[in-house]
Amino acid sequence: MKKEKLFDVFPPITDKEWKDKIIADLKGANFDKTLVWKTDEGIDVQPYYRSTDFTSLSHTDILPGNFPFVRGNHVKDNKWLIRQNIKVKDIEKANKKAVDIILGGVNSICFILEDDINPDLQNLDDLCKNINPDLIELNFRTKDPLLAIKSIGELSKTHTIEHNKYRGSVEYDPIGDFCITGKFKSSQKNDLSALLDMYDAAKQSKGIQFIVVNAGIFKNAGVDIASEISYALSMGAEYLTYLNEKGLKTDDIASRIRFHFAVGSNYFMEIAKFRAIKYLWAKIISAYGLSNNNNATTHIHCTNSEWNKTIYDPYVNMLRTTTEAMSAILGGVNSLTILPFNSVYENATEFSERIARNQQLILKGEAYLDKVADVSAGSYYIEELTNKLIHKSWDKFLDIDEKGGFIEAFKKGVIQDVLREESETKHQNVATRKRSILGTNQFPNIKERLSADFVFPNTKIKHDSDVEPINIYRGASKLEELRFKTDKYSKTNKRPTVWMFTYGNLAMRKARAQFSENFFGCAGYEIIDNPGFNSIDEGISAAKIAKPNIVVLCSSDDEYNEIAEPIFNALKETAIVVIAGYPKESLDKLQDIGITNFIHMKSNMLEELIRYNDLMKIS
Repeated sequence: MKKEKLFDVFPPITDKEWKDKIIADLKGANFDKTLVWKTDEGIDVQPYYRSTDFTSLSHTDILPGNFPFVRGNHVKDNKWLIRQNIKVKDIEKANKKAVDIILGGVNSICFILEDDINPDLQNLDDLCKNINPDLIELNFRTKDPLLAIKSIGELSKTHTIEHNKYRGSVEYDPIGDFCITGKFKSSQKNDLSALLDMYDAAKQSKGIQFIVVNAGIFKNAGVDIASEISYALSMGAEYLTYLNEKGLKTDDIASRIRFHFAVGSNYFMEIAKFRAIKYLWAKIISAYGLSNNNNATTHIHCTNSEWNKTIYDPYVNMLRTTTEAMSAILGGVNSLTILPFNSVYENATEFSERIARNQQLILKGEAYLDKVADVSAGSYYIEELTNKLIHKSWDKFLDIDEKGGFIEAFKKGVIQDVLREESETKHQNVATRKRSILGTNQFPNIKERLSADFVFPNTKIKHDSDVEPINIYRGASKLEELRFKTDKYSKTNKRPTVWMFTYGNLAMRKARAQFSENFFGCAGYEIIDNPGFNSIDEGISAAKIAKPNIVVLCSSDDEYNEIAEPIFNALKETAIVVIAGYPKESLDKLQDIGITNFIHMKSNMLEELIRYNDLMKIS
């Protein structure tokens, strides 16, 4: 007897039938406006995808480990390295810390040397003491990368590090530094020519990667993912072009390049980002002439973006870094550093570093994210996002190429113009709460206070630049600085009080009171809610006793038409009276009375809270 398959009993459904059913269920609402959303990159994301979308994509028949490596370098698994950075001020202490965290599960370390510590043979030997390079990837960030490479070569001669077993990097990215500071360290010619000396010094250490494309700076400057990918690829292409012109073969250069990316909170888009990067870099590097396609693999180190991390309610950063880490891992990065939750405002502590390590250990040891080579393959949604990002990023890459390459485009200000436009869009979306930053512009912890002695981290670098550098900042910074002014003001003054005048329609007054508490709580004001008054006279009397700085009327639009005037006239001399909502029908009447303060869903929260701070003389 033939065994019947489950889905054979259901008739096939066409795309049109699916969409017609959804439109019918929407009961007249517009399909595109209601269910289709647009990403920062301008990609329309549909509410559902089907196999018909999948069959039109060109990269979906590629197996893991095969060119162009959209599905990663591994064939059977998704192993990545758990990396932690160590700032080296004292060599002995740094080595001890390295050995300790290796026992805690780390298998990749980056030593960040202070400027007064030279990466000479003795110092690196002491730093690597009791560390087995067969098992641990070793990375170095130093003011003298050439000396570091030479020292690693010397260590291989003394068998401290076997040259054929060394894995790691010495970070050098003159183009990235040029973007951050607006000028080359010495000159464009000299900074790029140093790559040739590093190549010669690294010949005996095949595992050293010294061309590090720091694409994370663009994520932290607020650009969209397509721009981030295109800039990274353009920087990589600049290095390839330069070294090719100096006589080096593409196969010999390819293994020396790694990309550093930052991962953001857009979960599925970030997974697609890493898949798109691998595909495009393989295509680009093969166009430079490869004799072995295996050299077209993309080595990606990733860390969390600082753009969306917060100072207030910092434990939320743990949630952010966890989902971001999942995106990076499922996207197939080679190594990952999870930022400690407090790293954007203070030196990481032993506790916060331990939590960051354990996040990766849980994702590996308990979520088993290292077991499947490309777990997102076959997902119609992610495959489509990957495809769209490939095309969007490629178009931007070609545009930069037409302008003479990345360096020339940056000198002309083309890159900065895009950065400014895209970051301003994000800034406005945060200010208007179209983009949520939990604890900052949504659902603040109103009991949390910062000490008046707290010093806000300064991301702006003072320098004498030749061209405009990129502006690295955090999306929460402006709102957090505004809230900190309240905390600082309240050290010597009474904290501003916002008092909810709740009256009338139960559902509306509760909803608008909650909205208002959330709104003014983001400025650090003290919030006083009320269960609802039986009459406006009762509410007015209670408000006069409480003596708040701000009184927020929380009711329905219809009731504002009747109650706003007597309440405003009774309280306007002692408090700022605010209407929760935007009652269009009675707006002219309310403004004629003298009410000018309204907060609603379309308010620019940042601008409004700055205005209220000014009204209360909080500078």
